[in-house]
Amino acid sequence: MSDYHRLSLAALLFACGCTGHALAAEKPLWELGAGISALSFPDYRGSDQTSVYGIPFPYLVYRGEFLKADRHGIRGTFFGSDRIELNLSLGASLPVNSDDNRARQGMPDLEPTVELGPSLDLNLWRTADRHTRLDLRLPLRTAITVKGGMDDAGWVFSPRLNLDITDVAGLAGWNMGLLAGPLVGSERNHDYFYTVAPQYATAGRPAFDAKGGYAGSQFMMTMSKRYPTYWLGAFVRWDSLAGAVFADSPLVKSDDYFAAGVGIAWVLGESSTRVEAVE
Repeated sequence: MSDYHRLSLAALLFACGCTGHALAAEKPLWELGAGISALSFPDYRGSDQTSVYGIPFPYLVYRGEFLKADRHGIRGTFFGSDRIELNLSLGASLPVNSDDNRARQGMPDLEPTVELGPSLDLNLWRTADRHTRLDLRLPLRTAITVKGGMDDAGWVFSPRLNLDITDVAGLAGWNMGLLAGPLVGSERNHDYFYTVAPQYATAGRPAFDAKGGYAGSQFMMTMSKRYPTYWLGAFVRWDSLAGAVFADSPLVKSDDYFAAGVGIAWVLGESSTRVEAVE
């Protein structure tokens, strides 16, 4: 979804993105499964055209002593504190056929991109039972196109506050996450999505040169629950482009929008080895 479709790699949005924490318990060292998601997103941030996607995704949980992969992300234990984590941050955008998008007709298609980079996550506050916690997440990702060659598509920085609540409203096993923060992108990243080169300018689409800087803000709410043999997750996200450095681009047709998705994954196998884990 990056944060132009900022899917947290679409698949990984569901496998890793719907958060929540619980008390320590004996759990399998690894779990493996597969799922399917239905996602509704604009063609790109600022587009007034929306598409619905059905995307399969892997379900992977690994609870190693050093390396962990779960609904909180892929991370390693680099610090001697459970209040500081260095995670792997992922993002993506889906391709856009410019012939199918009114604002981009006659322009080159948008190729799919993948974003990858570190995220320093700091726990600011949590309850004694760890059912509620507030984190500051600082992901910095580099974007590359993944079709027709791997080209640099700039970088994205998206600091955000994240509130996780386990057993929300007394519903056993249901986890809710609330996330909000600004977006900042490089000139190359904004240029890829919002620049209109002179040769593509028309009477209704003047030339525009996108700059780097503030790229708007996001608010997202997630819900998830793990059942014995399957997992359910859903999210809704609101994006605002108010004040973004590219807001005057003729390719920006909407200053705000909602995106949403639901997913289900089936757990197909798990390790017989048990480890103590807090999730």
